[in-house]
Amino acid sequence: MNAPTSSPSACAPIPLRVLLDDEAPGPSHGVDVDEDGDGLLREGRLYQLVRQDGEVRERAMELTFLEPGAEAYVFTFG
Repeated sequence: MNAPTSSPSACAPIPLRVLLDDEAPGPSHGVDVDEDGDGLLREGRLYQLVRQDGEVRERAMELTFLEPGAEAYVFTFG
């Protein structure tokens, strides 16, 4: 799953957390999130939050911005 960006007006990186099925993503983390599900929004671009390993199946994903200032414009799956 890809998602955007920090607000153009944000001065500092914005921490975020991703959970899959209420747990850290582990090996299914994307390049912009670690195995614990932690990442930072630093600039206005798409971020890869999840890259599901193994068999693709339906999962619940939760994205939490841990500080104010994030703006999300688009989410892509596939």
